[in-house]
Amino acid sequence: MRTCPRQVKERELSDKELCTEEEISNLVRAFYARVRQDELLGPIFDAHIEDWDQHQHKLVDFWSTILRRTGRFTGAPMPKHARLPGLNAELFRRWLALFRETTAAQPNRTMGEQAQAAAERIAQSLWMGYQIGRDPDAAPAALACG
Repeated sequence: MRTCPRQVKERELSDKELCTEEEISNLVRAFYARVRQDELLGPIFDAHIEDWDQHQHKLVDFWSTILRRTGRFTGAPMPKHARLPGLNAELFRRWLALFRETTAAQPNRTMGEQAQAAAERIAQSLWMGYQIGRDPDAAPAALACG
């Protein structure tokens, strides 16, 4: 089992120069196209997302906030994910694998690396929060990348 990659070193470029809004939109749309086709994740997402266009727009705002520091995203992802039944480490690892495939295919390699590093941190945080929400007295297990 391999360990999660370390955070990408800070760039000399400003956040706005890292990538464009179009590149972020392309990343989000390519990723969720993979998710929707995935036999494990597709049915879970389809069961919980009523309007894919609205969801993707919100996620473009989220990634714009992460990668470009635009501050467009407002919300709290943790409570929404914590309410989902039946999540497990394998599903989080699958999400990361699809994200990794998508970022690796991006023409803007630096943006892809930054997005992947952020996704690793986000998945770890959501997985820890999910476990704590389910069993607050148990020590949460780290999400090993696979």
